[in-house]
Amino acid sequence: MKSQKSPLVSVVMPAYNCEDYIGMAIESVLKQYYQNWEIIIADDCSKDGTTEIVEDYKKKDSRIFYIRLPKNRGAAVARNKAIEKASGEYLAFLDSDDLWYPEKLKEQIGFMEENQVKFSCTAYGKIDDGGNSLDRKIVPEKKADYMGLLKNCPGNSTVVYHAGSLGKFFIPDIKKRNDYVMWLKVIKKAGYLYGIPKELSVHRIRKEGISSNKISLIAYHWKVYREFEGLSRVKSLFLIAYWIKKSVVK
Repeated sequence: MKSQKSPLVSVVMPAYNCEDYIGMAIESVLKQYYQNWEIIIADDCSKDGTTEIVEDYKKKDSRIFYIRLPKNRGAAVARNKAIEKASGEYLAFLDSDDLWYPEKLKEQIGFMEENQVKFSCTAYGKIDDGGNSLDRKIVPEKKADYMGLLKNCPGNSTVVYHAGSLGKFFIPDIKKRNDYVMWLKVIKKAGYLYGIPKELSVHRIRKEGISSNKISLIAYHWKVYREFEGLSRVKSLFLIAYWIKKSVVK
């Protein structure tokens, strides 16, 4: 890295009823080779043991911060609350059921610092509910512009952006694809999203997860393209068709 002191990375983690997984997600941050980080966990009023688990970790490490929403508002609101609290030069994102490899932040922040990159993502793998590999690796484009991002959304738990120069970005209160709307905001200011081909995190596919129903996502993609991005019907239909074809191929 160019700077002698490693910049602070704020890890944004929304959470809801994730007692079975959040401990593993937190542990994957604790095991990072890169150690100048903080975790901001925004709990969307969980009804299970999530609070107790996070409180136990808070006692062990002062870099872990916990916000509990007074009522259930959805992932977008929880993520925004965590972003408000974050004080890092870089913002990184980790879902409460996903995992990072130990070298994730070291390699990604190192790449961004060395190349003066403001917005990046990495390749990622997929696991099932029990943590078993699904033998799937999603590799991002090395360099994507706005149009490229409209066709390929990065894995949420792989994204890092430089808030010190770009500022903070917040997302609309929609149930699905709210992270995608954020990345589309970021790229308009950053110019490009740079992809690291190395697998540095894993995404957990949960049977009850809201991202598991691909058919229902079509309506949300339409909403993103038409309502938030203001794209024409023709371009929106083209992109919807592109996503459907890509999902079938997968």
